Amino acid sequence: MQRIMVIGVSAGAGKSTFARRLGKVANLPVHHLDAYYWKPGWVEAEEKEFQHKQQELADEPRWIMEGNYNSTAAIRLAACDALIQLQLPLWRCLWRVLKRRIQYRKQARPDMAPGCPEKLDYEFLKFIVTTYHERQKSQHHLIEEFIRKYPEKQVYILRTQKEIEAFLEQVGK
Repeated sequence: MQRIMVIGVSAGAGKSTFARRLGKVANLPVHHLDAYYWKPGWVEAEEKEFQHKQQELADEPRWIMEGNYNSTAAIRLAACDALIQLQLPLWRCLWRVLKRRIQYRKQARPDMAPGCPEKLDYEFLKFIVTTYHERQKSQHHLIEEFIRKYPEKQVYILRTQKEIEAFLEQVGK
């Protein structure tokens, strides 16, 4: 595994933390798509600019790219040799979002663009709750399509923290 795409069923699934940890044990550079998508003040990047940056990264020989961004997933899917999905339960995702809000109060997370301090509001929580099951279905279809189109590539679906720890331990060996 030299080019790894990490997706998750929801905000708070642990994509960024997992990618950082995986990067350390696999000795791979990690790219957090949020850091490329968001500009200071929570301004969205232009779609073409965001696509171009991902294509640049995808052309590199070794990487981990984490983030969902379905509109540009084809770039990463074509280039990766492994797809990892974190499919943790909704309650755990919500807990992690609340936890990181406290941890990074009024500052940007390490995986976020500068000038985008951590925030949490009713709309974001509502978004997580109301889109969780639909994202689960859409990612399931994305994974099925990926397996059909790229049968030679690896797919890992990690559903619990125990599975995540075991995976990281195995990669580290």
